[in-house]
This record gives sequence, C-alpha cells and structure tokens, in this order.
Amino acid sequence: MKRIILAFGLVGLFITASCKDNASSKIKSDNVAVAAERDEAGKQVPVMEFEKAEHDFGTIDQNTPQETVFKFTNTGNAPLIITDAKSSCGCTVPDPPKDPIAPGETGELKVKFNGSGQNQVTKTITVTANTEKGQELLRIKAFVTPKDAAPKGPVAQ
Repeated sequence: MKRIILAFGLVGLFITASCKDNASSKIKSDNVAVAAERDEAGKQVPVMEFEKAEHDFGTIDQNTPQETVFKFTNTGNAPLIITDAKSSCGCTVPDPPKDPIAPGETGELKVKFNGSGQNQVTKTITVTANTEKGQELLRIKAFVTPKDAAPKGPVAQ
C-alpha cells in the first residue's frame, strides 16, 4: 500500500514539474493574428429594420385574397440572408427575397393572405435570418366579414 501511495506521489510530482514551462513562450503570433481577424468578423452582423412590423387590411370580405409588402433595410455591416419565413397558419403565405441583401440595401417581403376566418383575424409571420436576434416577427390583421352577412347601411326597397 505504501508503494502505491509513493508511486502516485512520484507521478504527481513529475506532472507538476513538467507543466512549469513558460506558457507565454508557446504562443504563436500567427495564431493571435488569425484569432483577432476571426473575432472582428464575428462582430459584423446584419440588422434588419422594417418600415412597419404590422399591416392592417381593415375590413375585408371573407375569402377575398389580400396582399401586402413589408419593406426593410439592412442597416448592419454584413450581408443579410433570410433563411426562412413562416406564417402562423396556411392561410398566410410569405415570399421573402432569395438573394442576400447587402449592407445599406433594401428588400421586400411579400405576404399573401387568402381572407379566411371571421371577425378580427391576426396572423404572425416569423422571418428567420442571420441577424443577431435570429428571428423577426411581423403581423397582419383584418376584420373579416362573412359573405352571407347583411350589407351595412340602409337597405334599398
């Protein structure tokens, strides 16, 4: 038992002594430069700024297709790439740009709504991009009147 303890003690002493080399002498200046470039590139991100984050179609008749455009600008310092755009239901179809948006450039995300539902309807569009947040939320809303609803105002006889 004493031999085992002595053996572990010698191994520990050897490991401790071998790790006392000067760590700063092992740093390669080329690696420091590459790391600095990588860190600087990591700070460059696109920023997606929309003119509006919500669009109200107002009062529409049921099943009447609607369309709107959400305009945005890349105010960041790297190309903006939209990887996905999904809506909260199948009645709303987003159509994002396929090409990257350069810093300072503008883009458009078209959204089509088929006019389904009744009364107040709100739909959400989630845009996934290479921004710092990773996702942006947009909304459309409308008051949908049923097709069989009585017309508003005075009735002609």
